[in-house]
Amino acid sequence: MMVGSLRWKVAALITLACCAVAAVVGVLVHRTTLERAMRQGEDRALVWATMVAKEYRAGTPPEEPAPWTESIKRPDELPSPLRERLAVESPATWYDDRKPDQPWMWAAQWVDGGLVATSTMEVGSDMIRLRALDRAMVRAALIALAVVVPISVCLAEPANRRLRRVARTARRIANGDLDARIAPAPPRRGGGLARWGGRDEIADISAAVDSMAASLQHRLLAEQRFTADVAHDLRTPLMGLVAVVELLEEGETTDLVRGQVRVLRSLVEDLLEVSRLDAGAEVAERVRVPLAELAEESAARVGVEVRVAASGNPVAETDPRRLDRILANLVLNAHRHGAPPVEITVRDHVIEVRDRGPGFPPELLADGPKRFRTGTAERGRGHGLGLTIALGQARVIGADLTLANTSDGAVAVLRLPRQPSG
Repeated sequence: MMVGSLRWKVAALITLACCAVAAVVGVLVHRTTLERAMRQGEDRALVWATMVAKEYRAGTPPEEPAPWTESIKRPDELPSPLRERLAVESPATWYDDRKPDQPWMWAAQWVDGGLVATSTMEVGSDMIRLRALDRAMVRAALIALAVVVPISVCLAEPANRRLRRVARTARRIANGDLDARIAPAPPRRGGGLARWGGRDEIADISAAVDSMAASLQHRLLAEQRFTADVAHDLRTPLMGLVAVVELLEEGETTDLVRGQVRVLRSLVEDLLEVSRLDAGAEVAERVRVPLAELAEESAARVGVEVRVAASGNPVAETDPRRLDRILANLVLNAHRHGAPPVEITVRDHVIEVRDRGPGFPPELLADGPKRFRTGTAERGRGHGLGLTIALGQARVIGADLTLANTSDGAVAVLRLPRQPSG
């Protein structure tokens, strides 16, 4: 599980929120308790100082020292902070924390003759209780986190699972599987978050992705039907045109017309092949094929000068007609859009076609071959179906066709399956 997973981000946010709430509540409780302890200490000290002042003013000090006699002091006997406060107001209090383990609360009040009635109250027990309360709040916060975080992770997992399903479906659609749908099942009645009912943002995203996939599939099927219909409609008059051209008298004009008719015939045949590949009507017929020999025959058939290099005598079980079609299209593409020399390297179940041209366009490497798009400035150099057909026929025989650029040109690598399926 990746650290950046949504469930862990949710858990981290909930943890931070719980820590923030616990900190705020803890600070408020600590401050409230501390202020209460300070007020109680001040009240006790003031009560004693007031009582001492009253007893002192009631008459002359007795011959025997009273319990409160030691509480009558001169101002210079007081701690300086208390003396400064007493100079401003009377009575005055001061919290003495010079000894953190034994804090005191002082109170002082002027009496006759410039003397001061004082009292001191030990508040260490209040501070001990306050520290115990702080520790209890920290333990409670940790216990709450230990309970809340796992629960929050578990509650976030269903939403995270739905989002992963959306992501997987979107990737399948991007890879060409337009039949992929999210279509989440309606929540079951009963416990859990399902009983809340209603739609949420994830359901809206799922519906939008499904709608997008359906729209793309409808448009693609319409395009495929249009391509197939056009090819079939053109084939019949084209065959008649081919027959008529063969009856023309020999000459320069006749040769030009025959060349254009051959181009048109090749385009229609390519369109029919693309329509069959789109419809999934192609089935491979596999036999044992000597790869080096087939590569040489394919290069010779297309009439392009190609150097073939083979490592040993590689043999693969595949469809020779479709493999020949793939190699012929790759060689023609290298000849038209690359630069010589064009090389075919044959290894065990791997065939590479290289050229020394400028390489494949970046958009072709990023998005794959597109029909009727050659990737060159010269629109007249091809109709853009060669690589599309090569890729489609590679899928039929279960091979993997990858296109890449090297430092000195372009390379197409065809990897044949070692154990064909089907």
